[in-house]
Amino acid sequence: MSFLKKFRVKPGERKKLGKIDPNFTGKYVEDRGAYSKLEENGKELTALQDRLYAENKQSLLIVLQGLDTAGKDGTINHALGALNPQGTKVYGFKAPSEEEAAHDFLWRAHSRAPARGEIAIFNRSYYEDVLVIRVHKIVPKEVIAQRYELINDFEKNLRANGTRILKFYLHISQDEQLRRFKKRLDDSTKNWKISESDYAERKFWPQYEDAYESTFKRTSTKDAPWFIIPSNNKWFRDLAVSKIVIDAMEDMKMKIPKPKVDLDKIRRKYHSEEVAEKRLLKPKQEE
Repeated sequence: MSFLKKFRVKPGERKKLGKIDPNFTGKYVEDRGAYSKLEENGKELTALQDRLYAENKQSLLIVLQGLDTAGKDGTINHALGALNPQGTKVYGFKAPSEEEAAHDFLWRAHSRAPARGEIAIFNRSYYEDVLVIRVHKIVPKEVIAQRYELINDFEKNLRANGTRILKFYLHISQDEQLRRFKKRLDDSTKNWKISESDYAERKFWPQYEDAYESTFKRTSTKDAPWFIIPSNNKWFRDLAVSKIVIDAMEDMKMKIPKPKVDLDKIRRKYHSEEVAEKRLLKPKQEE
């Protein structure tokens, strides 16, 4: 199964979230190799990241979106945890700071876009500025429509400068969300995550689905596609996301750069048999 093709939202397509099964796992079964496959994916990601860093010409932006408890943190830890922290930046998009609010809504995203050779992961993102404000009717529809276009231009600009963009919506059911809320209640180490607003937002579930569906339709493009990932089963979510990232990075056709020094000269100077013999003889000569 090609996750890259199966879960991708085509440009202009309106995907109905209510018709997508969040329990979907395809041919995969949790206790039949899923975790070993995820481990293999981690090794592949590490090798591809090394190539990305060495080439130093391209970059990768991964956007994670989803309703509360969809698993954005878990995806970073388990699907993408094998990435080298030295070449990876993770940003959590919360309410904008005073400085951020004084700029346009894309300012903080642009300042955190990955440099060449880097991978940036956005835990939530600039898409909050066309989702939350739409659901709660904070700004007129005309403003939201304009922001869709600004986002497309922003992503087009990143793409033109060598940044590959992958956007994931982690799709869970209302019942699964409630179960995960309950787990937080029962786990004292997770109690700090609970807020009354989490439960209050549940009544807006249909509005959020509508907002996301419109967002997919307006902003899933050839160069910055959306992927809707069934996420009720965390292990499958991690497997699908990691595999899509691998396939996308392989498609970037990154190349290890040629050496800038004369390798044969280095070998002769430091690693030849003659040099090795002199190294062995040196202590005797000093005696």
